[in-house]
Amino acid sequence: MSEPLSHCPATKAADLLGDKWTLLIIRAMILGATRYSEFTAAIPRISPSVLSGRLKSLCDNGLVMKRGGAGKQASYRLTPSGRDCEPIIFLLATWGLKWAERHTRVDQIDVGATMWDLHQTIDDSELPDGETVMAVTLTDLDHYNRWWITVSGKERDLCDADPGKEVDLYLRADLETLVEIWMGDVSVDDAVREDHLSMTGEPQIADSAKFWFPISPVAKAKAAGADPVGIAMTV
Repeated sequence: MSEPLSHCPATKAADLLGDKWTLLIIRAMILGATRYSEFTAAIPRISPSVLSGRLKSLCDNGLVMKRGGAGKQASYRLTPSGRDCEPIIFLLATWGLKWAERHTRVDQIDVGATMWDLHQTIDDSELPDGETVMAVTLTDLDHYNRWWITVSGKERDLCDADPGKEVDLYLRADLETLVEIWMGDVSVDDAVREDHLSMTGEPQIADSAKFWFPISPVAKAKAAGADPVGIAMTV
């Protein structure tokens, strides 16, 4: 016997969105993920079976549309109802920024998920035309401490192995500093001034870092003094 449906819209919405993995998948899509490999990079702890199941459920419920291919070859896009989840994700992130962040230790941060967020939120409009390659060294980690980011317009690539490309900019920082900049708690200029972040390479790219450096959409809205209610995340 199937479970009876609730008359309450909030309960119906919770049935669709009230799962951690579902919310993380939608968040990843808002930040640009469309393929299986991008979801696993953005959400490293999700199992293949859970990811496949949640994607199918999102498609079945009309929040996501699947295009082409089969399995890991398919791409996924938010539908209008899926895009309307953006303010919900925004509000959760705003709440987390205010309350949950204080209970998070640096050693609890997933470096892979953090680097995925960072490479997706670089402002490509402030970089030179063509391909820009950045090499990032995380000075406080013994493992997964070297990353390469390639940006070419809206196309992004993140590697933890040297892709063999000419590097335009080398960045060195500890993970906590990068997270603090991304969350809007520390400015790029202050991090450089205090020797928590160093950049060497193309001077024009290094000198303009405060304009292109990855910043959380929530931090951008917070800095602008925007009211989170009704505001969608935009990247």
